[in-house]
Amino acid sequence: MADDRGQQATAVLQFWFVETRPRQWFAKDQAFDALLRERFSSLAETAIQGELRHWAQQPQSALALVLLLDQFPRQIWRDSAMAFAGDRQALSLSQLALANGWIASEPEQARRQFWLMPQMHSEDLAVQDAALPLFAQFSDPRTADFARRHRDVIARFGRFPHRNAVLGRLSSPEELTFLQTPGSGF
Repeated sequence: MADDRGQQATAVLQFWFVETRPRQWFAKDQAFDALLRERFSSLAETAIQGELRHWAQQPQSALALVLLLDQFPRQIWRDSAMAFAGDRQALSLSQLALANGWIASEPEQARRQFWLMPQMHSEDLAVQDAALPLFAQFSDPRTADFARRHRDVIARFGRFPHRNAVLGRLSSPEELTFLQTPGSGF
């Protein structure tokens, strides 16, 4: 099992940090989403169901698990509630990695950034506030600014309005106006 875990985690990390380019990570690209779906939807679903919790014991497999819970679902299940199904688990892992010193000891900025991403995706203002100095310390200025923009949306609305429709939440008139502004959906 440990060998299989290592191979699967390595495949996730290899795909994300070696085979893809940063411009692909956040772009809305149907072909890239389809590739992620084809290669990793089953594994991401297994992670969301909690069947890969044992990956959290080591930094490398734990980072792969964060990707499977946080970033991959946003692309595999774009525009559906399933895109956010792993958020709570990913946030717990991100906080565990911080407490264990895994983020601080990670030499690669991109990996530190994805360790922290579940905190940027949280709809909890306290998590957002605590994450801002972490992004400033462990990522680049552009990502730290992006984290600040996420935090400001949570401070204003208490949630991310662009998730409302797929999560079955009613948007307020103020949220509807906000959603019409360029860049509001990140």
